[in-house]
Amino acid sequence: MADYNLIGRKFEIAELERLYNSDKSEFLAIYGRRRVGKSFLIQEVYGPKMAFSTVGIYYRKEDKPDLRYRQEQLAHFYESLLQYGLSSKADKPTSWREAFRLLRLLLEGKDNARKVVFLDELPWLAGPQSSEFVAELGFFWNSWACQQRNIVLVVCGSATSWMLDNVIRDYGGLYSRLTMKMLLRPFSLGECEQYYQKKNFHFSRYEMALAYMILGGIPYYMDMLRNDRSLTENIDSIFFGNPNIKREFEDVYIGLFSSSDRYIDIVLALGSQTYGMTRSEIAKRLNMSSGGGLSVMLDNLEQSGIIRNYPRRGTKRKETVYQLVDFFSLFYLQNLYKSKNSGGGWGALQRSPKFFAWAGITFEILVQQHINQLKDALRIGNVTGCYCWHSQSDANSGSQIDLVIEWHGERTDYICEIKFSENQFIITADYRQDLLNKISAFMASSQHIKSHSVLLVMITTMGLKTGSHSDCVNKEVTLDDLFA
Repeated sequence: MADYNLIGRKFEIAELERLYNSDKSEFLAIYGRRRVGKSFLIQEVYGPKMAFSTVGIYYRKEDKPDLRYRQEQLAHFYESLLQYGLSSKADKPTSWREAFRLLRLLLEGKDNARKVVFLDELPWLAGPQSSEFVAELGFFWNSWACQQRNIVLVVCGSATSWMLDNVIRDYGGLYSRLTMKMLLRPFSLGECEQYYQKKNFHFSRYEMALAYMILGGIPYYMDMLRNDRSLTENIDSIFFGNPNIKREFEDVYIGLFSSSDRYIDIVLALGSQTYGMTRSEIAKRLNMSSGGGLSVMLDNLEQSGIIRNYPRRGTKRKETVYQLVDFFSLFYLQNLYKSKNSGGGWGALQRSPKFFAWAGITFEILVQQHINQLKDALRIGNVTGCYCWHSQSDANSGSQIDLVIEWHGERTDYICEIKFSENQFIITADYRQDLLNKISAFMASSQHIKSHSVLLVMITTMGLKTGSHSDCVNKEVTLDDLFA
């Protein structure tokens, strides 16, 4: 593997190199949350190998009528063709059919080496009336590029719903034509640590976790951090001292989806219920049908990594709960959206009740986002299910288990309690009894498989303080384990 200027991304780099070294033409669609580093990844791995690259320009529809929008995109496409060697004698295209004909002409004029074609921000390139563009892209691939055996066509976009509907799940000219799709996810905690080390930050792992719970491992936001400032100063600068922070929050969704207002409404609803809502609860809150339209929007948000769905068991019937897990959005909604905290910033909030309420739920999400590292720390293999559990018994009504991991291979259920703490976590006599009550209620419930044993796992930031009441814990996982 070549030496790239990239943190992590080992799997993605290996796949990109595999596509480049194959003996046939390849068609890759890469998508993911805005600011996650899609374009940078492609440019870093394929940059010197590019035979052609262009990027769509974002315009608000109200600022550019459809015809004018297309003319602007075609003009930029033509300028890119000239930049990569097309003769200036070629007429400027007035349609996407002509534009792709010129692209073919450009590529045919190059040698027979492997040729990478990169169409960045594809949804913006296609524009509001995208059917013509998609049809011509499909024709370009089906009628010529796939037959050349030396083309690597890469399409990229942050507008996840558009990418899913028009490329990845398209039933027209692009149906089953992709040879690979790649969802680029945020950095893990371990990758963030590599980034901080490379950039000469000397954060503790506790502060790295706090930064993750705020910025979410998104490279663009991490690049805003300065190593001559404390984490508190950095967060004040990015959020509390930033007059454009509301616009940045909205741009995440404008860049991801058409009809962004409805998506923002869903995110605002989920942001007000940090443990999540069922689809019917979301529909009732937003006064909309719980049918197909809402299902599509929820699926698009999930595909983008903005929300997750998880099973909540122990109720009269198993429920699917949707939860906001985009850390940047969570932090903004909890601490700045309609907030009365105009002064003091992040420094004033830290160690306050509001801070620990936010940190408690956000640390749970962080653990959920590092479920593979958690499984490795517990040394467990293939897992059948992970879910949240609520007791419905009269004696333990309202009792909740943060995470249950079923391991059928060893007939064991891991009962995971997740606790955020600035120092070692102390189990008191009352809390010990609460833990034992949860275990008893779970083992007595219909959810528990009676042949399974139960192990109580404490997952904490800074570890568990050994004391007279900590003997009920069977296994311990700390923040360090999640950096693996």
